[in-house]
Amino acid sequence: MKITICRKAHFNAAHKLYNPVLSNDENFEIFGKCSYENFHGHNYELIVKILGDIDPKTGMVMDLSDLKKIIKTEVEDLLDHKNLNLDIPHFKDVIPTTENLAIFIWNKLKSAIKIDCKLSIVLYETPRNYVEYSG
Repeated sequence: MKITICRKAHFNAAHKLYNPVLSNDENFEIFGKCSYENFHGHNYELIVKILGDIDPKTGMVMDLSDLKKIIKTEVEDLLDHKNLNLDIPHFKDVIPTTENLAIFIWNKLKSAIKIDCKLSIVLYETPRNYVEYSG
């Protein structure tokens, strides 16, 4: 029997949306004030969803305390209070949109979660703007 377990997490990070092959005017036309030179920040909310089988031995898909530790190590410790453009090497060549950040987080979690499951994440950039990624 499959069931989805979920864990919520939070981190703060700064970024600017800017494509270096475009002019400042073109970047402003596409990204608006999010392209301002001195960056801006968000209070990101993350929901990690794992769809899997209940282990008959434990009665759980996965121990949520283990998932909490994985999220802390792979996401919160890495991204919290960071400038995505400057501090995270992946975003040196990738525009740190919420879409690209969600894919980055999903890849980090997928490689760290060692059970057979379907992983999806929901990443809120603001209370009204969010993305969902399932690989």
